[in-house]
Amino acid sequence: FNIYEIVLIGMIVGFLIVFAEPAVIVLKKQVEEATSGLISSKTLEYTLGFGVAIAVALSIFRVYYQFSVWYIIVPGYLIALILTLIVPSIFTAISFDAGGVVSGPMTATFLLPLTLSISENANGSASGNAFGLVATVAMTPLVTIQILGLIYKIKLSGVKRIEEREKNKLTENISDDTIVEYNEEGGAKQ
Repeated sequence: FNIYEIVLIGMIVGFLIVFAEPAVIVLKKQVEEATSGLISSKTLEYTLGFGVAIAVALSIFRVYYQFSVWYIIVPGYLIALILTLIVPSIFTAISFDAGGVVSGPMTATFLLPLTLSISENANGSASGNAFGLVATVAMTPLVTIQILGLIYKIKLSGVKRIEEREKNKLTENISDDTIVEYNEEGGAKQ
């Protein structure tokens, strides 16, 4: 195997682990209920899976090329902290919860041995650079879920602009002595 094949396999395993992690199953149901379906369980699950896959790829490259975990963790947390200032607070809360949830027993059981073996093959020491995977996995949901929140915020502002434009068009066509009646669907008729 070359490093890119190993990264691909690790990403697939990391993505799939999210679907098997017991705490993620509980979290996604709670989030869907708490947000009244605004954040669906599938959306949350795929976002977390994508985040863990990225974390695994970064960790494998870090172990293989033997650079410090700080080069991943510091920028990652800085991005996460900047996003907390921009995104709706519900996404920030969910992202911090998810960070602890995805770094649970399934992640440690399946992914730590992978990085340990890569470390042993890359530098002859199983413990040399193998650690830091769980910290990286715990960090990526902070970024990915808040990016999901940023996408939500952008879409919501677009919908509000469209609604405002439609409202302005409606009020332009109505004179001061016009009676406006609204039907059950919310549409107006003169």
